[in-house]
Amino acid sequence: MWQSYLNGLLVAIGLIMAIGAQNAFVLAQSLRREHHLLVAGLCVLCDALLVAAGVFGLASLLLHSPLLLAIARWGGAAFLLWYGARALLRALRPQGLNEDGSTPARSRQAVLMSALAVTLLNPHVYLDTVLLIGSLGAQQAAPAAYAAGAASASLLWFFSLALGAAWLAPWLARPATWRMLDILVACMMFAVAAQLILD
Repeated sequence: MWQSYLNGLLVAIGLIMAIGAQNAFVLAQSLRREHHLLVAGLCVLCDALLVAAGVFGLASLLLHSPLLLAIARWGGAAFLLWYGARALLRALRPQGLNEDGSTPARSRQAVLMSALAVTLLNPHVYLDTVLLIGSLGAQQAAPAAYAAGAASASLLWFFSLALGAAWLAPWLARPATWRMLDILVACMMFAVAAQLILD
């Protein structure tokens, strides 16, 4: 059970740590102090629901089809290797993330609707969260523990980002920071891919 939880935690944190639209939005809202905790909570809720749908919807389908299970296993491993390689390439050309806070404050409803759009209209959320994390979770000994690990990763990441943005603002503007994060992401992705291949 704990191995499944840890696998879910590592895969999910590796996928959500990379610079992307959702992270940039949460960071920008946090640096502005504009409903940042609500935004983080909404991102966590969406991720948890999408992970659960992926893990439990694909789990029953994959259990009845050895071919689909093999495709998910090898496809997941290939995707993780590709994603890790992309993270290493980004580490060679890191970019900082700047937020000057010059935009006017928006209402809570406008901010939450924007957060939903950034989260749910992004095709990567379905590829990463539903298909990749879900198909990997379907292969775990304890799928529920895996889903809990993935949801925990989302909770830890988004609330850490929201709460720590002001303190980390000068540090986050440096490309060297994103280089270290991308190298960490690559290592996590390669480790989980190796486990899939060797199992």
